[in-house]
Amino acid sequence: MKQRSLLWRKIKNHLLNSFSIVAIIFAISIMIWVIWTVVSYGKEALTPSLFVNCSAPYGSITYGIGNAIAGTLLITLGAAVIAVPPALLAGIFLSEYKEYRRLGNAIRFASNVLMGMPSILVGLFVYMLIIVPTGKFSGVAGSVALAILMFPVIVQTTENMLAMVPNTLRESALALGMTRMRATLYIVCRSAKNSLLTGILLSLSRVSGETAPLLFTAMFADSFPTGYFTQPTANLPVLITEYATNSPFEVMHQIGWSAALVVMMMVLLVNITVRIFFREKKYGN
Repeated sequence: MKQRSLLWRKIKNHLLNSFSIVAIIFAISIMIWVIWTVVSYGKEALTPSLFVNCSAPYGSITYGIGNAIAGTLLITLGAAVIAVPPALLAGIFLSEYKEYRRLGNAIRFASNVLMGMPSILVGLFVYMLIIVPTGKFSGVAGSVALAILMFPVIVQTTENMLAMVPNTLRESALALGMTRMRATLYIVCRSAKNSLLTGILLSLSRVSGETAPLLFTAMFADSFPTGYFTQPTANLPVLITEYATNSPFEVMHQIGWSAALVVMMMVLLVNITVRIFFREKKYGN
């Protein structure tokens, strides 16, 4: 019986290892396939002038995505300004003030619901909240929509990263006479600052390619963003949607693919930077 049990355990172990290897190979293959497809189609129109000129209707002398890049950065930065402070505070509260169980459970439940909410519903909500009353599409409305999508990611990342900080740091700070709030901000959060920044950057890369919320809020404009609070704002996701799928002209398709390549490189750059410079610290028991 013991030999059969040991043999069965070895078989299950080999099967599990094989399945893991196959899953990793499959995931890497899909990623390489996506990258190769975007690069092969997007490299045709990728020129220096593409990053300087504004987008323009078909038939114009020059084409570009400079305004869309600027608008995307502006909208994403606005989303970070709106989402990061309350999300960090909520994550700190969930991790450090567990005695307020009911309030903590309510915040955690709301965060989980937001995490699984389709982005198009968020865009429709912001449309009814801001666009309908004001009667104007705007970049700030797009920032609000992206901030709602960023919020649960930062909350969960903050809670998980602070939970990795050993309790001995908290106890030592309190034993030295520091208040609980001061110990949380200056000792606990500072020791996990790299991990917290990692969560923020990853949430930014996650929302940088969201299209549905911006279709309902920021829309698009063939000019550099000058009316962030009052006018439609150019952005890369909407440009890709309009050029790559809705336009019948091949030159617009190439520009759309090039814009997709730019978005992909921006996301990859953020993720690689996070992995290299902001590695998670491993704490001992």
